[in-house]
Amino acid sequence: MSVATEKRAKGGGLGETVKIVIQALILALIVRTLLFQPFNIPSGSMKSTLLVGDYLFVSKYAYGYSRFSLPLGLNLFPGRIWSAPPERGDIAVFKLPRDDSTDYIKRVIGLPGDRIQVRSSVLYINDEEVVREPVDFFQDDGVRYARYRETLPNGVSYLVLDRDTDGMEDNTQVFEVPPDSFFAMGDNRDNSTDSRVPANRGGVGYVPFENLVGRAEVIFFSVDEGSAAWQVWNWPWTVRWDRIFMVP
Repeated sequence: MSVATEKRAKGGGLGETVKIVIQALILALIVRTLLFQPFNIPSGSMKSTLLVGDYLFVSKYAYGYSRFSLPLGLNLFPGRIWSAPPERGDIAVFKLPRDDSTDYIKRVIGLPGDRIQVRSSVLYINDEEVVREPVDFFQDDGVRYARYRETLPNGVSYLVLDRDTDGMEDNTQVFEVPPDSFFAMGDNRDNSTDSRVPANRGGVGYVPFENLVGRAEVIFFSVDEGSAAWQVWNWPWTVRWDRIFMVP
């Protein structure tokens, strides 16, 4: 092979590599924009369902698309397209209504038109008590929580934590969910700023449909609270292997 031919071969090989990398980046951008976006859990408001250090995929297509689903909040169209409302019990990521930029993750409890209230830490939907059965106790940072299994009217069942029955948001007013909005709550009931706290009090308030980003689908990675995911050398001890590929 001549020197010129060898140079052309090397140049062609480099060009193919660059092309593959660019195609891979474009594909990753499409997947992240339209299909799945990774999120990590920074707080304990969804314990024990989701733990600090969990990394999960959120389906962007589950509820359709709005400007809050797009990178940088690009306002390319009004409202929501290809929309599908969340179901009661979904774990949803949404943009905080009072600043439109902070990501929150909570469970959808109330749908448009619902009447939501909490009495002595027991949830009521449309004046009907939601079934809640004691399961066990959950220890977290030296605090002992009672753990209950809560079952919504549509049959969705999950675990909630309750430290006491007389916490700040354990006795609320009746919330009437407005049209095109949802009522969201954390599973860690005494440690969650959610729709029980109005936006004008520094809380979440009602979540507009447009603010939904997507639905939590699967935990793809998890490390102990306080550990860094990038510290590969610590993975044998810090990775919570039993949580990988868990559906929340």
